[in-house]
Amino acid sequence: MSALREGIHIFRIGRPFVNTSRLSAVRDFTSFRSRCLTGSSCRFYTRNQSSFGILFDIDGVLLRGHTPIPGAKEAMRKLVDRNGEFQVPVVFVTNAGNSMRQSKAELLSKVLDVQVSKHQVIMSHSPLQMFTQYHQKRVLVSGQGPMTEIAENLGFQHVVTIDMLREAYPLLDVVDHNRRPKDMLPPAKYVPPVEAIVLFGEPIRWETNLQLILDLLLSNGNPALPLTSPPYPHIPVLACNMDLMWMAEAKTPRFGHGTFLVCLENIYKKITGKELKYAALIGKPSIITYNYAELLVQQQAERRGWSSPFQRLYAIGDNPMADIYGANLYNRYLQSIRESMNQVKKKKVPVLEAVDGEEHENVLTNSRLDELTHGGLMESCSSILVCTGVYHRDEDLPTNPHESVTERVFHGHRDFHFDPSLVEAAFIVQDVNDAVDLVFSQENWDPNF
Repeated sequence: MSALREGIHIFRIGRPFVNTSRLSAVRDFTSFRSRCLTGSSCRFYTRNQSSFGILFDIDGVLLRGHTPIPGAKEAMRKLVDRNGEFQVPVVFVTNAGNSMRQSKAELLSKVLDVQVSKHQVIMSHSPLQMFTQYHQKRVLVSGQGPMTEIAENLGFQHVVTIDMLREAYPLLDVVDHNRRPKDMLPPAKYVPPVEAIVLFGEPIRWETNLQLILDLLLSNGNPALPLTSPPYPHIPVLACNMDLMWMAEAKTPRFGHGTFLVCLENIYKKITGKELKYAALIGKPSIITYNYAELLVQQQAERRGWSSPFQRLYAIGDNPMADIYGANLYNRYLQSIRESMNQVKKKKVPVLEAVDGEEHENVLTNSRLDELTHGGLMESCSSILVCTGVYHRDEDLPTNPHESVTERVFHGHRDFHFDPSLVEAAFIVQDVNDAVDLVFSQENWDPNF
């Protein structure tokens, strides 16, 4: 029985994915797979084996703030058995970066009435665990929440916060007149030069964070020195969460970390005449985030003892510029890897991949090629767009299947080029409950079998 006959309102665009795109940090993923995220308290029901997994965005799909979106609890009930254990591998992938994975898992468990493990949650900053080349550097962290704890949990050994920098250099933060020093200044506290900047999410006092981050970029990490010619390239910047907007309890979307990044990029360029460069962009829609999610899905499948290869992912989201773009980009990446693997087997081309026109060493070497050859490669990642968050379907679906369902203003990050095929979902449904029904229909899978 088709999904449409079962009462699910869907719109499918059968458009091929052909162009290459930025594959930031993917080369490091293979070596990381063997050593990260071991162990989980999450168990799975083994009676009915599936060959697919589901990735859920959280804000705008399952929750608004701490309130479940209608249909969210019903969707979760369909995914668990009578003992409350998930029957399908599920990963919750959020671009939020203001909490620990455990805290987010506890919130989801409480609000959705299902038991969620921290090993099923990916925050925007979670893939930073694999950026070990920065873990011994002194890093400034920006955002809100328990930033020091988050950074240390990710592996960073020498963490500096904005407040620590303000305290060491009280004359730097003077936009708010009420926060300017009024008495004799105490002797300045020495803070060793900052070697990298990690942006977890939007801060509370934007003017303070923008000012101090710019001070570090213009001084090579040492704002105690007088300003001369700004160094270029500047110290590394790693940014998590590129969402321009996100959906909370308000009727319209709110500023996201992507808006903060727009401010930072444009102020830096206005001052220096040069582009701000990122050492890494983490979180949706980056490929590394979906690669990380695939790892968690595969680990869940292994704990269930499945013998058949895992084949398909379904990514459910509300933001075309983050969730849909990212899922489609990862689907394109999977296809390119499969094509490269076939070429390598035929020994017709070197094991290289094109990234923005440049050749880089591919993950298709040694153990990765063996893994893919023995069935470890996902076949596809299908994007499913819901209408309960950033995206709203205010009128009937287009009758022309090739007509864009997104506005022409590109809300994605500066470093991700606009491609109409990447922001158009494979399916559009009303809410997450319909999305789960659609997945079951596509897979011909009965959770009660």
